[in-house]
Amino acid sequence: MPKVLLIEDEPALGMIVKDSLSYRGFTVFYAENGVAGLAQFDEHCPDIVVADVMMPDMDGFTMAGHIRKRDPNVPIMFLTARSQTADVVKGFELGGNDYLKKPFSLDELIVRIEALLRPRNAFASTLAVFKIGNYTFDPAKQKLSFDGHETSLSHREAELLRRLYQLRNQVLEKNVVLLELWGDDTFFNGRSLDVFITRLRRYLKDDPQVQIVNIRGVGYKLII
Repeated sequence: MPKVLLIEDEPALGMIVKDSLSYRGFTVFYAENGVAGLAQFDEHCPDIVVADVMMPDMDGFTMAGHIRKRDPNVPIMFLTARSQTADVVKGFELGGNDYLKKPFSLDELIVRIEALLRPRNAFASTLAVFKIGNYTFDPAKQKLSFDGHETSLSHREAELLRRLYQLRNQVLEKNVVLLELWGDDTFFNGRSLDVFITRLRRYLKDDPQVQIVNIRGVGYKLII
């Protein structure tokens, strides 16, 4: 039974979401601010974190930064009424995996949670270990290794790199990967994909033989 840590400073909304998730079979731990949420994270080791951004004591972005230091892989979904592009990009840069704007439907929230949890369980035993230039990529463990140094990837980073590798030296179409990993190809999701590509480039920068290039208006290509 998946464990969800829900942090929401509006008690009425928090209880509605908590009850809905519990009814769908999730074990839900609830906190009303970032400080309490961080304590709940340490106590319960949840499978996913669903957090409001604007909260008292510690905002969701700050809390996510602390969580990422504890666990680089746990999925984090932000819930927020803030819709500025800079806020969305910041959420992903801080290690967020998804960003759902208020008001939202409970059905959409549950579908997104299930999508974020799925890569942890599906196909883990069947994914091969890949060589990407001088890097070793283990998509099942979500690890990228180079010269004895190991980098832990988020679920979406690992899935994106796996797709790039499978189409290495060919174009990975942007709208295709957005539909597969984000669920739709909206402008905001397109910006978040750009952030993820930037992260992967940073992870792969130590081998000059490996590049991720933009194919303008089409997508991306992993060149090895």
